[in-house]
Amino acid sequence: MVEISGKYKIGTRRFGSINWIGAWTLYKKEVLRFLIVWIQTLFSPLITSLLFLSVLSLAIGNDRGDVLGVPFIVFLAPGLIAMQIIQQAFSHSSSSFMIGKIQGNIVDLLYAPLSAGEVTLAVTLASVTRSVLIAAISLLVFYLFIDLEIKNFITLISFTLLSAFSLGALGIIAGLWAEKFDHMATVTNFVIIPLSFLSGTFYSIERLPEILQIISKANPFFYMIDGFRYSFLGQSDGSIPFGLVYLSILSLLVWFIAYILYKKGYKLKS
Repeated sequence: MVEISGKYKIGTRRFGSINWIGAWTLYKKEVLRFLIVWIQTLFSPLITSLLFLSVLSLAIGNDRGDVLGVPFIVFLAPGLIAMQIIQQAFSHSSSSFMIGKIQGNIVDLLYAPLSAGEVTLAVTLASVTRSVLIAAISLLVFYLFIDLEIKNFITLISFTLLSAFSLGALGIIAGLWAEKFDHMATVTNFVIIPLSFLSGTFYSIERLPEILQIISKANPFFYMIDGFRYSFLGQSDGSIPFGLVYLSILSLLVWFIAYILYKKGYKLKS
């Protein structure tokens, strides 16, 4: 009995400063959570993007003139993919925490030997994985209909990862705050969707009055979509270097807030 007491101490992490196995297991669990229902989580966003593309192309057509030097449909397609990257990254992490709280199985996560950093990073990276898969599938399908060409792989990867990471971390914050589905619907319908729609997804901000251009450039979603689109068009509405710096700082800040809230047990511990 004395030997056992001396070997194991309550509260001592026996797997090093980082629980790599635990974090990897949580990441795999989160990835499998959306892969099991892949039609809903991966192909549903693709159908939504194709519907937007079809309706707007038929309603407006390419005869409205070039946008940023390319046909309207070529301008529109990358914006639609970027919009799904943003929305689905947020959806994954927010639903993971909110459903866990509602069903009561969030305690399994709280009692696991995982730090706040390990939990928030694992869930956020799972959100990134979902967004990357959606982007890859959407690009493969869009290539069948639209003459898209990737002109800058570095910006494509950078803006995809930064956008998904930022929204994945933001989804954790929203999931911790929301206590029921109405709360989450409020955030989605009044924050995420409006900001993604009003960020140049369907138009170039060059067509806006100057005051609205200034407001648009304060919207982080604008840089996410503009940078992603730049990877295909080689043209942008805003500054690509500034967008990279802005989103890098934002992603770290949002994740740090999510880390602090989870560590404090915000709306998790009574």
